[in-house]
Amino acid sequence: MNTPSKPKANRPGLRRRPILGSAAVLALLSVLYWTVIASDRYISQAHAIIQSTDITSGQTMDLSSLLGNSNSGNRTDQLLLRDYLLSVDMLKKLDAKLGLRAHYSDKAHDVLSRMWFDDVSLEKFYDYYLSRVSIEFDEYAGVLVINAQAYDAKMAHAITATLVAEGERFMNKLAHELAQEQVDFLKQEIEQIRADTMTARQAMLNFQNKYGMVSPEATTENVAGIVNSLEAKLTDLQTTRAAMLGYLMPDSANISELNLQISAVEKQIAREKARLTSTSSKTLNRTVEEYQRLKMNAEFTQDIYKTALVALEKGRFEASRTLKKMSILQTPTLPEYALEPRRFYNSTVSLIVILLTAGILQLLAAIIRDHKD
Repeated sequence: MNTPSKPKANRPGLRRRPILGSAAVLALLSVLYWTVIASDRYISQAHAIIQSTDITSGQTMDLSSLLGNSNSGNRTDQLLLRDYLLSVDMLKKLDAKLGLRAHYSDKAHDVLSRMWFDDVSLEKFYDYYLSRVSIEFDEYAGVLVINAQAYDAKMAHAITATLVAEGERFMNKLAHELAQEQVDFLKQEIEQIRADTMTARQAMLNFQNKYGMVSPEATTENVAGIVNSLEAKLTDLQTTRAAMLGYLMPDSANISELNLQISAVEKQIAREKARLTSTSSKTLNRTVEEYQRLKMNAEFTQDIYKTALVALEKGRFEASRTLKKMSILQTPTLPEYALEPRRFYNSTVSLIVILLTAGILQLLAAIIRDHKD
């Protein structure tokens, strides 16, 4: 006589419900991981702000500036600094200085949270870096909040301190390079203007040496004065001769002597006037005109040179006045206890997720069995 088989309802619960059994095992492993196995991670934090050294005379202090709303103009600088601190270049500097690869891949830490190998590709290393370092921008306060996680407190503090130091260096370098480019451009222009000024002044010197005149204008004025005096003397002689002709014969000795003097003065006047103006290219009026052109050019270039020097000093002042400065509101903290992982919170969430998933799967399995029956 065959023994009837035991009903399925009497089989052990876990064997009859493998989903619930698997869920129980996963829940146990999850709680065990979060409470015992998961490695402690320490978080170091710092707060920074970008400020401009530009202080204009028309700037006023109002309530909005005191509340921090004046930082809206530095939003671009804050985001630029954030992008740099989260860049691959920054990661390479941190790794070279602190040995992040070795720290994050240390086998002493749990396998799920650490980086599995220290020779992973740069892309995977960078993804892991972004999961351990966060830089948030507070839109309201205009403050950058820097957080860095590490498996010991000193390393977390070192990462944050290095980020702050590199951020300060980057902003100072960026601002100084921009200011220096402006000043260098002004310096180049001034050097060119200075060379033009020296060329113009040398042309004046060469002209003076060529004609043997320090000031052609003064020489011209002297010649004009000589002509005026000769003409006055000629007038006196002619007046004297006219008076003597009233009582002397034209061929008398005195009249002949006056005639000789008048002739000599007239010839001298003609020679002096020839020095001033004539069709020749060596007259004083042409010399003065050429000299005045050279002098005007030299004075013009010198005025430009003076203006450029003033512009350079003003440019230096403006460049220094508009520099950006990274100010630290909170220095990097040295954590005293591990904030991550949040063991109770993570265990609770894991249990809820596992149980909900198991319940859904169990319900689906029951529906499938009912349809088969």
